[in-house]
Amino acid sequence: MTIDEYAVWAATIAKVDEQPSNERLSYLGLGLAGEAGEVAEHIKKLLRDDWLDKAGLVEELGDVIYYWACLCAATGHQPSELLKASAAKIKRRISEAASR
Repeated sequence: MTIDEYAVWAATIAKVDEQPSNERLSYLGLGLAGEAGEVAEHIKKLLRDDWLDKAGLVEELGDVIYYWACLCAATGHQPSELLKASAAKIKRRISEAASR
């Protein structure tokens, strides 16, 4: 399954249509933030306890991807295109930093 296929599937699960309501967008955004917080909790526990629950972290990363993919679909963007744009932006920043 590609990331774009996953986003289509996730959007059907989350009942995202072509014109999502502000409430639906808010729900998805808050879901993403909440799951990112769960990822942060795993990292915090790594720092505190010097132990990482890798399986738990990976599960939460999957939840982050779910909400991210739903938001991509809700805004009419293919995840693969956002990944390409993100890579280009990061490469540009690296190049700019190297030239300073």
